This record gives sequence, structure tokens and C-alpha cells, in this order.
Amino acid sequence: MAAANFLHLHNHSEYSLLDGAIRVKDLVSAAKEMGMSAVALTDHGNLFGAIPFYKEAVAAGIKPILGMEAYVAQGSMKDKSRSGRTVRNEHLTLLVKNEEGYKNLLRLSSIAYIEGFYYKPRIDLELLERYGAGLVGMSGCLQGGVPRLILADKRDEARKLASRLASVFEPGDFYLEIQNHGIPEEIKVVPELAKLSREIGLPLVATNDCHFCKAQDHRAHDVLLCMQ
Repeated sequence: MAAANFLHLHNHSEYSLLDGAIRVKDLVSAAKEMGMSAVALTDHGNLFGAIPFYKEAVAAGIKPILGMEAYVAQGSMKDKSRSGRTVRNEHLTLLVKNEEGYKNLLRLSSIAYIEGFYYKPRIDLELLERYGAGLVGMSGCLQGGVPRLILADKRDEARKLASRLASVFEPGDFYLEIQNHGIPEEIKVVPELAKLSREIGLPLVATNDCHFCKAQDHRAHDVLLCMQ
């Protein structure tokens, strides 16, 4: 596929603290070098890089797609009774579609810190239902709720969760996200997500869970993860 026909929609910059290693400037430069007309920033649980990214992209003539990979609590985000080892948050990729969506993503990010923070800044599905307008959702990486259920052989539960997530967004604005980094779990999940897509009529989107910019950056990223 030509680069001009593919846009990176799942990227973690230096603002994905101790996890992402892509400098905002390098993200925009790489997108421009590859002939991409747009690129997204989806840092973990925060929008700290949104304004620098927006300014850098506009200056380079690249359309900035603002987003966030949210931590979604299993149950209520106000439940803080579990220990750190048993807290399970599900990842969900959120992208801004319009001005209303940007304002709602700001709300979600702020509330995640002010009310939902417990080891991570968290939201829950009830909050997302209140502030999902103007956003596009993607089911996330292997840490997303739908892939996790598929890996646990709970396909009926995965179908129910995918349908509930889709109901949060406008019709056509929730995608089942497929990735292939050569990980065995992903190889197992991708055909199941494709099957689920056909069964319940949800579109698929292919993303690359980018945490560093170029292949030669992988050792520096490994060091970052060791520091984490």
C-alpha cells in the first residue's frame, strides 16, 4: 500500500511517559517524508502533547488528528479497592472528529486524572457514554477489552462489549482495531476480530502501535522501558 493511502492513527510520543519515545517533531517529519497527508497522536491517558503536536503538524502542512489511548476501568473508575497488581484497565483508542469531540476528550482526560486516577488516569464506560459525541473509537491493542476477551476464549462477551462500545459513538464511528507486530497473540486475535466485524457489522482499521519512530530506535526504547 502506498504511504499516501495509509495514515498512522496509533502513535505514542514522549508524552506517553516512560513508554513512548517518539519526539513530536520527529513524528510529523516522518509523516511528511512518507507522503502522508495526516497523522494522529494517541498518547497513553493524556493530552499533554496535543498543542505542540497541533502546531508542529500545521506548520508542516500535515493534518493533525488529536487523540488519546484511554485507560478504561473494568467497572467503575471510582472503585479503588483493588491492589496495584489486580487493577486491570482496558485500552481504548479515541480520536477527535470535530470541535465537540475535542472538548469532550479534554473533559475525559481531565476527569480521568481528577476523579478516576488510581495508578493510571482512568475513565469508565458510563463516563464515555456522557462524553462520546464528536469522537471516533477504536478497540485498541491487545490490552483492549475486546481483544482480551477473545484471547480468554470469551467470544460472546467480546461481541457484547464491542456492541456496547459501538453504541457510545455515532454510527460508523467505532472500529475494530487490528495490529500485526508478529506477536502470537495478535496473530490469533486478528482473524477473530475480522470474523466479529462481519458478524456485527463493525468496520476494521489496521494500525501500528508505534512507540518509536525508526527501527534503529528500538534499543533506546528498550532502555526507556527498563527505566519504567
